[in-house]
Amino acid sequence: MDVALFITCLTDSFFPRAGEAVVRVLRHFGCRVQFPAGQTCCGQPAYNSGFHDEARVLARRMIEIFEPYETIVSPSASCVAMVKQHFAPLLADEPAWRSRAERLAERTHEFATFLVDRLNVDIAGLLRFDEPVTFHYPCHARGIYGAEDLQRWLTRDGQVNLRLPQHVDCCCGFGGMFAVDYPEISTAMLNDKLDLLAATGARLVICNEGGCTLQMAGGARRRGLPLRFKHIAECVADSLGLMKDRP
Repeated sequence: MDVALFITCLTDSFFPRAGEAVVRVLRHFGCRVQFPAGQTCCGQPAYNSGFHDEARVLARRMIEIFEPYETIVSPSASCVAMVKQHFAPLLADEPAWRSRAERLAERTHEFATFLVDRLNVDIAGLLRFDEPVTFHYPCHARGIYGAEDLQRWLTRDGQVNLRLPQHVDCCCGFGGMFAVDYPEISTAMLNDKLDLLAATGARLVICNEGGCTLQMAGGARRRGLPLRFKHIAECVADSLGLMKDRP
């Protein structure tokens, strides 16, 4: 199967190991991964800030770049949500573009859901951890996958010592531009989230969203909390021995 990788801005800039893990895992399961070099931002920051004209420009560009590909996979639920849930309404007054946006949405997949739903991969059966783990459920994952899906992907038959945080759907306070526009509120929400994660006793946090990882990892460092954050793609790749040259 040919797959186009939609890497996203934050993965490309801050989490290259997660991006490499996505590629290696997809190749491990027989996918031929292509990287459209012209890809840029999907327009989510502009859209969330109310700059819809600017977001339309980026949405059209992304449609043009990715519509030649039958399958698009991304490590970011929020960017996938932008494509699947917001492109078509954003272009509602332009019927031709709206139709193209709807077709692209049908072919765009979040990484973990693609493994499970399209490649029939049993993620829980692959994962190996030598320590307890917990997870963060990103708000933008709603409509893409549920917290119960993430829990199911991470554990099966007691193979993984998964420690669920209380209030599993508690926001980390990032919210894209929300953290910039309302830093005090964002920081208060972040501290609540970090308290919940730390209370599990696990030090490894699975987080599939770059913005959330930036927010929480930064907050954990400032507070001196011994929390580490990994994308599920890295966990799968590490368990399969695909990242030995990328510690």
